[in-house]
Amino acid sequence: MGAEDFLPDSKSLESLREAAASCHGCDLWEPATQTVFGEGAAHATAFLIGEQPGDREDVEGHPFVGPAGKILEEGLEAAGIDRRHIYVTNAVKHFRFTRRGKRRLHEKPNAQQVRACRPWLEAEIAAVQPKLLVLLGATAAQSLLGPTFRVTQHRGEVIATPIGVPAVATVHPSSVLHAPDEAARAAAMAAFIEDLIEVKRQIG
Repeated sequence: MGAEDFLPDSKSLESLREAAASCHGCDLWEPATQTVFGEGAAHATAFLIGEQPGDREDVEGHPFVGPAGKILEEGLEAAGIDRRHIYVTNAVKHFRFTRRGKRRLHEKPNAQQVRACRPWLEAEIAAVQPKLLVLLGATAAQSLLGPTFRVTQHRGEVIATPIGVPAVATVHPSSVLHAPDEAARAAAMAAFIEDLIEVKRQIG
């Protein structure tokens, strides 16, 4: 089972978004509130891919609107990239979580779930036709570049991808939030901005 069974005949972003709303291509649809599809400029030059929606995204139905989204906004602004001119999505379109009392704690999607959702990602990329992919974190990077890819070894570099669109890999903005103290957080943010400056150089 996978998302390919739910892809519409028309591959416009609007028809993809509508079809994805009823995707049951893996087991994550059932506990999640809703599908969180990508959003942004229809012909964006930069196409940003995260791991999966978080708690806020699952509730609101939009990508990168929670705490990690705020870090992303800050990074884009510092790098001189206008969010209105980019497209943001996730490798997995449903929130995977573990319940802890009333809280829902993020749980990393497994390889099968990432693979099941990949047809949506490939269809989004084909519809937008971006100049550059920006892979935010290991799950996003490995979803396109394979399980042996290490963001730490190649972050900020321009990398060829199997789908023919070059990519720059960097950390997921949530990793900045998880830094152990203020100094580490400032250093992590500065490194994240440096990677986004390279993205800006590539897209002009």
